Amino acid sequence: MTDVAGYIAAAGRWGAEMAALRGLALECGLGEALKWGKPCFTHGGANVAILQPFRDECRLMFFKGALLPDPEGILGLQGANTQAARVVRVKGPADVARLAPALRALFLAAMAAEDAGQRVPMPAKENLELPAELLDRLDGDPDLAAAFAALTPGRQRSWVLHVTGPKQAATRIARIDKAAASIRAGKGWNER
Repeated sequence: MTDVAGYIAAAGRWGAEMAALRGLALECGLGEALKWGKPCFTHGGANVAILQPFRDECRLMFFKGALLPDPEGILGLQGANTQAARVVRVKGPADVARLAPALRALFLAAMAAEDAGQRVPMPAKENLELPAELLDRLDGDPDLAAAFAALTPGRQRSWVLHVTGPKQAATRIARIDKAAASIRAGKGWNER
């Protein structure tokens, strides 16, 4: 499938919701393309929002949602560690109809943010605190330390989140041991 209309027509579940969300995006002047296998809305060459059908809900994710005014309170976090993205969750066509004015405002605000060149501050990436176990390992293995330093900030953060998840130090150390080869290969936690 190569176009957004074809994707939505073949979607079945959430097709009506995605069609309505697509209509609002196009009405606001956004472009569209399939990216990451999903309908993505663009402005000036930048990704603005993407449709994400899930089992229990359909989401409209704004890539720089943290920058957007949300007087209606309809934007939520994509996940617990999300910094930039925000999502609107819908569970039926009535939700889209009810939220249409707020969604139009969000689309227009997202386009204005792109036009202004706004960037979302990423304090969790910029001020990354390494856990003690990882610091010890990097101090004892200069090659691993160099490989970790060469990773992008997002990949470094993915490893820190993975390593700091468990409560027990032994489990964190085991995760570091398993991560070493992927870190040396320049990969983030979710790229193994």
